[in-house]
Amino acid sequence: MKIVVLDGYTENPGDLSWKGFETSGELTVYDRTPINDEMEIIRRISDAEAVITNKTPISRTTLDQCPGVKYIGVLATGYNVIDIEAAREKGIPVCIIPTYGTTAVAQFTIALLLEVCHHIGAHSEAVHKGEWTNSPDWCFWKYPLIELAGKTMGIIGFGRIGQNTARIAKALGMEILAYDEFSSKSGKELAAYVDLDRLFEKSDVISLHCPLFPATKEIINKESIGKMKDGVIILNTSRGPLIHEGDLKKALDSGKVAAAALDVVSAEPIPADSPLLKAKNCIITPHIAWAPKESRARLMDIAAENLRSFIAGTPVNVVNS
Repeated sequence: MKIVVLDGYTENPGDLSWKGFETSGELTVYDRTPINDEMEIIRRISDAEAVITNKTPISRTTLDQCPGVKYIGVLATGYNVIDIEAAREKGIPVCIIPTYGTTAVAQFTIALLLEVCHHIGAHSEAVHKGEWTNSPDWCFWKYPLIELAGKTMGIIGFGRIGQNTARIAKALGMEILAYDEFSSKSGKELAAYVDLDRLFEKSDVISLHCPLFPATKEIINKESIGKMKDGVIILNTSRGPLIHEGDLKKALDSGKVAAAALDVVSAEPIPADSPLLKAKNCIITPHIAWAPKESRARLMDIAAENLRSFIAGTPVNVVNS
């Protein structure tokens, strides 16, 4: 089987091995493929039987031009870059990675929150610049410091990652409110399920962990922000379009939202004219919550096993069966 990886660098910049795929056939790995150059995508997979992609799109036109493709593996949970219906019509299973970074993303979410509360990076930088050495006092702080114990975190989307985030927040002494279309026994042990309006009203911190659907797109907007406490903190390690970024900027600049910490934005990489880049008290990281080596190794192992299962005639983690 001829296997082509279209954009392997982000998943494996050199610290992992592709051997799990090499055992299944002849492997070609491209670090990057131009996502807007469909002709180049077609050229690279024209004789491939298995295509592995992360963010490189596979359209109906591409599949029409590459009739040998029998399998598409996605190096992620999200699969919006694939024309699922076209693949289904052609009998091509699209297989994803359903869960691999649960602990990593929850850990990163809390890291963002702690950075908002303590500005550790900024204070360390100040010390290295000599501000402590030259201070007339034995200590100083450049930003308000926040204690989390006794405060309420509202979590929108209470699946694996949301619940893992809740466990860490509870260990810090926080109370947890949750909103999700479906409740679970494990969720009820961690949080009180409430409707969105109550979550907005009562939460000191709001953390987004829900999928991006039409119903959740821009769930954080002018109207919902208006229902929140003054000085609320907003965290997003899920999907950028969950937030109306112009509305969030205005709320940050006015102080209605005290701070936001975001690992995802609506367009990635972030455009130079994004309103968030000029917003007050807005921490932005480059979509790395998922990316510890341990998490990426799990992802690669699952992706390789997905392919082996397909070859064995028993495909798993298929989203278009």
